[in-house]
Amino acid sequence: MSEHGGEAVSAEQARRSRLYDYVDASEPGRQEEAEGTTRGRREFAALLGEFRRTAVLVPVGEGDAPLTADFGGVRWIYAFSDEGALARFAVARGEGAREWVYQRWLGARLLDAAVPAVGVPCGVALDCADGDEGMVFPPVRGVVPDGVAVDVDGGTGGVR
Repeated sequence: MSEHGGEAVSAEQARRSRLYDYVDASEPGRQEEAEGTTRGRREFAALLGEFRRTAVLVPVGEGDAPLTADFGGVRWIYAFSDEGALARFAVARGEGAREWVYQRWLGARLLDAAVPAVGVPCGVALDCADGDEGMVFPPVRGVVPDGVAVDVDGGTGGVR
């Protein structure tokens, strides 16, 4: 029995306080790791903001539906920063000789309107044929609306 009634709990059984997370971050090596994570988040936020304000090329198929691919349980809408990036993608697919129909969409329209309309977990793949120069905007909180983000309680990931 403990002082306040109830069972006594050993140190191993006690829940770890979130305060320890701050202590751990102040340990040598962990602070640099935490700073790197913070820096990476800031850089991603800046790229996301730029993407949202920029018109990108979205190749379309029948019915003017955006061209997509499924990978890792997520549907990805293809988007390209310019015609050169779209051409590299076409060549990489072995379809460089065909005509590619595309529309110009603001990145914000893709993330806020097109992604929720897909109906399954969906994100945007920008310049995906350009290796490390490409970027993905996954269906997570802060990128897409919370109602379709896969990492939000109650979020459907686009599934209705």
